[in-house]
Amino acid sequence: MGSVEKKIATIMRERGYKLTPQRLAVLNVVVDSEDHLTPAAIYDKVRHKHGAVGLVTIYRTLNMLDDLGLICQVHGHGDNRSYLIRRPLEHHHHLVCSECGKVVDFTGCNLCELERRLSEETGFEIDSHILEFAGHCRNCRNKAVKQDVQMLHAVPE
Repeated sequence: MGSVEKKIATIMRERGYKLTPQRLAVLNVVVDSEDHLTPAAIYDKVRHKHGAVGLVTIYRTLNMLDDLGLICQVHGHGDNRSYLIRRPLEHHHHLVCSECGKVVDFTGCNLCELERRLSEETGFEIDSHILEFAGHCRNCRNKAVKQDVQMLHAVPE
């Protein structure tokens, strides 16, 4: 077990959760991934590496890790959600490439004034917020430009 898994296991135990072999398998897959993974992708990887683990166990483990603040949910198109290990550990948000799915973390969003104003105007007590920007990463933009240039050269005069 790597240092990240050990830290997460310690946090789980401190909060009263058992580190079952199934939870450890899910945790290992999420920690080992550089990319965000859908529950279905996690399920496939866990089954491939560790044998039979139910999809319900995958969802329950992801929900538990999310509730503990140990993983991030990335909200894709529609109801698609994917998960990745929380990095950085402090409060942060995501830039998500609509083309390739790359996720870039950013910190330093100062939404305190907006939260205060919305709370005053609506009477709503705000506990947290989620902010994601969708667009196209540099690599996908460069690919699109190259394709456009290639298409221009392919057009007969």
